[in-house]
Amino acid sequence: MEGRVTGKVGPGFLILAGFAPTDTDAQLSWMADKILGLRVFGDAEGKMNRDLADTGGGVLVVSQFTLYGDASKGRRPSFIDAAPPDLAIPLYEKFVALLKEKSGGTIPVETGEFGAMMDVELVNDGPVTLILER
Repeated sequence: MEGRVTGKVGPGFLILAGFAPTDTDAQLSWMADKILGLRVFGDAEGKMNRDLADTGGGVLVVSQFTLYGDASKGRRPSFIDAAPPDLAIPLYEKFVALLKEKSGGTIPVETGEFGAMMDVELVNDGPVTLILER
């Protein structure tokens, strides 16, 4: 349905999450802990010293299998390294659940719609864009 908003947060993190068939629960747990604990928001002196809980920030998780695109050969990327939907959907749902659980409900966690064509809007207010892998 065009114009429908499935997830929205104010200041915080936009997480573009891609999953591989070899991803494990331990990796998902580590990733959730890492994201919730990252101190990348400025304090009173402008030093990156505050995390999501300190700032009242939220998390928007959007599935993005194209992160596993390999464009090293040819002119069309290969997505063979991305988990197929039957594996990726449970990984995505588990990751979102872990973020909610580990934050104790104090950090808003919103999502996009898995597999949907979405228009994602981002206001990048700051210098931080990270790639996290484990």
